[in-house]
Amino acid sequence: MSLLDWIPFFKKNDKPKLDPEEARSMLTTRYNQFRQLIQANTKTHEHIAELEEALRGFHPYGMHYVRALCTRISISTYKMIRHLNELNPESYSILFDRFKEIQELIAQQIEPVQFSGEGKLVLDFDQVGRDQADLCGPKMAMLGEAGKSLGLKIPAGFMVTTAAFRKFMAQDGLQGEIDRIIQATDFDNRDEVFQVSSRVMQLIISTEFPEDISTAIMDGYNRLRALLGHEAKLAIRSSALGEDVEGAAFAGQYRSILNVNSASLIMAVKEVMASKYTMQAMAYRNNRGMKDEDVAMCVGCIEMVEPASAGVAYSRNPVNVRDENISIYSVWGLPRAVVDGSTETDEFSVERNGTLKVTERRIAEKCDKYICDSNEGICRTELLDSCRTDPSLTDEQALQVAAVAVRIEEHFGPPQDIEWALTEAGEFYLLQCRPLMLVDNEDEHSADTLNLPKPLLAGGRTASPGVGIGPVYPVRKSADRLSFPDGGVMVLKQASPNHAALLDRCSAIISEQGGMAGHLANVAREFGVPALFGVKGALETLQEGQIVTVDADGHGVYSGPVEPLLKEKPRKRLMRGSPVQAALRSAARHIVRLNLTDPESPNFKPSKCKTYHDIMRYCHEMAVREMFGFGISDEYIMAASKQLICNVPKQFWVLDLGNGISPEGEVNDRCVFMQHVESIPMRALWAGMQAVPWEGPPPIHGKGLMSVMFEATMNPNLNIAARSTYDQKNYFMISKNYCCLQSRFGFHFCGVESLVGERTSENYASFQFKGGAANPERRRMRAKFIGGILDELDFRVRIREDNMHARLEGLDQEDMEYHLKILGYLITHTRQLDMIMTNAAHVKKYRERFFKDFEIFN
Repeated sequence: MSLLDWIPFFKKNDKPKLDPEEARSMLTTRYNQFRQLIQANTKTHEHIAELEEALRGFHPYGMHYVRALCTRISISTYKMIRHLNELNPESYSILFDRFKEIQELIAQQIEPVQFSGEGKLVLDFDQVGRDQADLCGPKMAMLGEAGKSLGLKIPAGFMVTTAAFRKFMAQDGLQGEIDRIIQATDFDNRDEVFQVSSRVMQLIISTEFPEDISTAIMDGYNRLRALLGHEAKLAIRSSALGEDVEGAAFAGQYRSILNVNSASLIMAVKEVMASKYTMQAMAYRNNRGMKDEDVAMCVGCIEMVEPASAGVAYSRNPVNVRDENISIYSVWGLPRAVVDGSTETDEFSVERNGTLKVTERRIAEKCDKYICDSNEGICRTELLDSCRTDPSLTDEQALQVAAVAVRIEEHFGPPQDIEWALTEAGEFYLLQCRPLMLVDNEDEHSADTLNLPKPLLAGGRTASPGVGIGPVYPVRKSADRLSFPDGGVMVLKQASPNHAALLDRCSAIISEQGGMAGHLANVAREFGVPALFGVKGALETLQEGQIVTVDADGHGVYSGPVEPLLKEKPRKRLMRGSPVQAALRSAARHIVRLNLTDPESPNFKPSKCKTYHDIMRYCHEMAVREMFGFGISDEYIMAASKQLICNVPKQFWVLDLGNGISPEGEVNDRCVFMQHVESIPMRALWAGMQAVPWEGPPPIHGKGLMSVMFEATMNPNLNIAARSTYDQKNYFMISKNYCCLQSRFGFHFCGVESLVGERTSENYASFQFKGGAANPERRRMRAKFIGGILDELDFRVRIREDNMHARLEGLDQEDMEYHLKILGYLITHTRQLDMIMTNAAHVKKYRERFFKDFEIFN
């Protein structure tokens, strides 16, 4: 070895010279992987923010949404892992294993439970009680319990159980096909939901029952016929899991088919099963946060009762928790006219203090009634004039119904909503009982005390309390429901339960017919939607699009907003406590929590990633290091870079990763002028760096100077005359929308990374500041000084010793450019400020000057 080999200046360089185009191509390829990783990171953050908003529970969603959201998060997280492995194929493959383990944990929380299919396909009704709720559904289980435990007369019959339903739906992948159809459905698109509902129901109805289910159903019918001693006409009624439980009545959302003969029995059972997917039932489950897979449709096949009068009774007042009176609603014939809101009903109020006593009667004019057709089904027939104004119950019969309501409430506990029938012979039949939801209407008021204007309409009955405001939208036919506006006031002729699918969108309901006991009234109370029923002339008086205030408590409809009535109410958390929200919350434990918070910690490694957020954090940190730290040699950067020709004493080098320099600037392989730079974030950053000339170092008192001198002697990296880890050029890596600056200014080091463009959700700026010439305490104080300024400017700031990180994201292009100019300004003007950090007066002066200078960027 010659003497010259020992002298660095004369040392031979045996490395082959890199081709600039080859180096630039390699770096551009790496940058594209990095850019796609950053885009996946941004997208995953958006999805997680959406998940966190969903957990608040203000907006309805179903399991299809939960699974789709978790899938989107999984896909974007996986993309981050893939792109990181493209940057360095040898170091990060373990992340794929951690990802799979976390993915499996999430799947356990959100995938449908596989049922064994065990249990009887058909169960005779005399064997049904509350212990059979999982097999027969709560509706029929509670009816059977009331019959057995209280000795009440209930119709004879049999149940087609959950085991039969699940076996049928598992046949030939029927449930899987339905799940695929629903998973792809946009539940905000009502036309699409309507089409999906029709498609799914037709799919179920057109599928044949397995032979053992058909045989079991007909065997049940034959046993019932033998018990009755004659051919039986049946009421085929839904009894789904989750139906008729407290807070989720599903009132009128599923189908019941009345007066069915044996020839039509099998088809009727299938139609009731298919009604699980009516548009209103799907919307109800979605709005109540109920899992589709948890709702198995049991079907009650019970003896058809032909009553003289029938109706509904509430053991308490559903719109006034302080009213303990029993309310009874009755009509001639079948009770359908009460629950579908198609006719006026008689109303009886029974006091329960000690001895039951009828205290109030409202006898309606009842023009028609529902009866059983002589062949099959039911029909509507006009009443004779002599019967129309007659009460459908005597006081004695009203007291009989009230006594049953009280007994059922005492047995089950909560207030009860019962459906009943009285035959010509005076026999009482209990047809249904379920918990009654009570509304605590704290805002109830008197119109006389509020000095209200004259109403457009007055009268009617409070079906659901409250006040609503919005544009009038009449719904006269089914097709009108598809174009119902958000926040509209629904105006109806008849309070049909089919309209319940719109309750999550409407601000109030006005109906010309119907009462408090109807199915739509029940569901409106569950959803907290004000409803005023029995308002004559509403469709004729109110014009589509007209803004009205509906005062259901005061029985009035007013033109425009009525301020005395309008009171800001807390938003209702629709999903709180629901099974769907619980599933999402369980999945979120493996998605949202961040455990890897410190990149310098020995635990910052793939094996410690417990959530998707951990994987995201790790991938982002490692990608930055691979791209701008340990992953690229200086030779490649030098070969691909051009020197920036600018009027500053400092050297900057620019590495164009694609479309960052205009074609005119590409002519020269060695240098580039600022006017040829087209990178949006670099131009903004450079504008801030050059906006105000630097006045030089601040005046230093003795202690500050001694601190610098001492630190320089103790830290060889600060010796400018020597080679060190800090002796590096200042690089801009750019594209049209991207910029990364790695730079040394004086004795401190800074880095800026930013993406700025038209896609606001992807925009971000990240700033790192570290080091200085003074002692550690002064450097820490400068880091806090800069961090405090950026915190006021909406950056998220993290400080560790003298290392300050700040990040800003999600702003539009103009705002991002403004904040980048401020970062550029701080890079230039915070040089050597660490030396005066112990002087409070100087610190205050510089802070005030900085904020005054920031005004030039507005």
